[in-house]
Amino acid sequence: MRLLVVDDSKAMRTMICAYAGDLGYETNEAADGIDALEALERSQDYEAIMLDWDMPKMDGLTALKIIREDRRFDAIKIMMVTAQGSYENVAQALEAGANDYLMKPFDEQMFAEKMRILGLVV
Repeated sequence: MRLLVVDDSKAMRTMICAYAGDLGYETNEAADGIDALEALERSQDYEAIMLDWDMPKMDGLTALKIIREDRRFDAIKIMMVTAQGSYENVAQALEAGANDYLMKPFDEQMFAEKMRILGLVV
């Protein structure tokens, strides 16, 4: 199973990749929305994307909208991972096609629970 981890923070990508590795995922990383779209063009066989909201070049919400416009990626579960926690932000992400929302900071247990809710734990 493959997971694309998209966050401008190398430390956050490293942490999420470690958590995902403990759940049996192979991970790839992208530093922003543009890198994420390029990664998806190279390979569409991801089960999930962990997508940060606030990033340079292209933010997560914009990337989410572009990904959801492409039918090739319909089966990929997308979880927004961000400190943006207002009701408006959550609603905006869900309306744009996110499957769930994970608030920073979080721990491994919270991450695993969200992955279970999405049906992404083997």
